[in-house]
Amino acid sequence: QVQLVESGGGLVQAGDSLRLSCAASGRTFSSYTGGWFRQAPGKEREFVAAISWSGDSTYYADSVKGRFTISRDNAKNTVYLQMHSLKPEDTAVYYCAAGLRVGAFNYWGPGTQVNVSS
Repeated sequence: QVQLVESGGGLVQAGDSLRLSCAASGRTFSSYTGGWFRQAPGKEREFVAAISWSGDSTYYADSVKGRFTISRDNAKNTVYLQMHSLKPEDTAVYYCAAGLRVGAFNYWGPGTQVNVSS
C-alpha cells in the first residue's frame, strides 16, 4: 500500500516557476513508477509526466515538454515536478500517482491546486 500527498501548489503569474512535491509512505515506493497528472475545470484528467522507479526514464506530455521536469529521491520517498515558464493553461489540480508501470497507476494523492494568472 502506498499513500501519496502533494504539496507546493499555489498562485503564480505567467512565466513563473513552481515546484510540486509528492511525499509517499510505504516502504515499497522506490519500486513504483511515479507520475503527475492534472485536471483543469471542465476537463478530463490528463497525463503530465512520469518517471521510472530508478529515475533513469522519464516521459512527458507534449504540452509540458521542455518546461517541466520530473525527478525523484527514493531516499526521501518523494517525487518532484519542477515547472518553469508557467502558462495560464497550466492552471489545474495536479495529482501525484504511483503504479507498477506507466499506464498502470493505481495509487493517487488528493491533489494540489496550481493557478497561473496572465
